[in-house]
Amino acid sequence: MDNKTLLRFDLNLIKVFLAVWESGNLTQAAGRLGLTQPAVSHALRRLRDEFDDPLFVRSGNGMEPTQMAVTLRASFEEALRLVADTMQATTRFDPATAERQFRVAMTDTGEFVILPRLLAALQKVAPGVRVQSTRVPPDTIASALRTGQVDAAIGYQPRLLETSCQGWPVMKDRIICLFRAGHPLCGQDWTPASFAGLSFLDVGQDATGYRMARERIAELGVPYRVVAQVDHFTIVPEIIRRTDFVALFPHSVCALMNRHGEFGFAELPFDVSGFDVNFWVHESFASDPGLTWLHGLLAETVEMSV
Repeated sequence: MDNKTLLRFDLNLIKVFLAVWESGNLTQAAGRLGLTQPAVSHALRRLRDEFDDPLFVRSGNGMEPTQMAVTLRASFEEALRLVADTMQATTRFDPATAERQFRVAMTDTGEFVILPRLLAALQKVAPGVRVQSTRVPPDTIASALRTGQVDAAIGYQPRLLETSCQGWPVMKDRIICLFRAGHPLCGQDWTPASFAGLSFLDVGQDATGYRMARERIAELGVPYRVVAQVDHFTIVPEIIRRTDFVALFPHSVCALMNRHGEFGFAELPFDVSGFDVNFWVHESFASDPGLTWLHGLLAETVEMSV
């Protein structure tokens, strides 16, 4: 690539390349980048012309990288990192005057526990800063952070430990057993056997905290009888209030919603680890002063242990 070609090369093409690499699918890549599929197809054609190589070829329902694409990947990732580092090093973030929107991947729990406190703090110290909360499937968060689909992610995301993402602590949480006040469970001996005799409302198949607790229950061989299943935790309290069902539930949410004592809860009657809720960024953007400041505000605003 000569100097003239380099001068007209669009760095956005690198983001398209990496999104296609991660997803293996043009439609999914377009969704991650907030573009239309024709726009991604056009960008891929430009890349193919620049490097005189197909870069990605169809294989089954996806697209496989060519040897040229394999060669380019590490260099493209490094190029984005260098650009990001240079821009961040010369950018000063003043929260009082900043006009910026942070796109943050959050779960239901993150929105319920963290978002209200964060927005209240922003209203006071950074009135021009906005937060867009968005849902990203756990298995695509690393890609979303890398390609800039989101600026950060908040949650318990152990899979990100094996990626190029960095996690900064926000708070600690744990899973408890939630039930209504006056439930027959109250006053009974609380053992793995009594746990096994309960009727559970199951929630949040993709939520990593729930998944960790369910995997531990299965590992211990404790029966876990599910009588109903929902996708979102926000409906759980209303169901629990009206029935004798119980639910695995984040302690952080229970502590906020139980101000009037309508619910009871018990620690699980066997060893299940708590978990860290982190503020995640890709290493390419770890020195972004805005993201560093946002994490600091979260650390000041959200109680580290709930």
